[in-house]
Amino acid sequence: QVRVVESGGALVQPGGSLRLSCAASGSIVSINTMGWYRQAPGKQRELVAYITSGGSTNHVDSVKGRFTISRDNAKNTMSLQMNSLKPEDTAVYYCKVVATTFPYVQNTYWGQGTQVTVSS
Repeated sequence: QVRVVESGGALVQPGGSLRLSCAASGSIVSINTMGWYRQAPGKQRELVAYITSGGSTNHVDSVKGRFTISRDNAKNTMSLQMNSLKPEDTAVYYCKVVATTFPYVQNTYWGQGTQVTVSS
């Protein structure tokens, strides 16, 4: 099994910054894609950004230029640097991990989420 834990969520003023972290642990052989999703109240969960094992990234248009996804393959961790935060960024942020575990089975794992609130 794989355990995924997010951290770093907080209350921040508009224009502020936060850094979210995600750590995956367990019987991991390798991690393929890692991604950040978010879900605002009353809305569906949506992709924010993802990063491949090779380091290729994709950020959705609404966060381009403000958010930056990164990962450390050696530590099985991922981060999301969020700058110039807006009230519409308020949501629960989830980490998604596509990992291969013993005996070489690939599955998708989710964390429990971390709350980000942007408000004055």
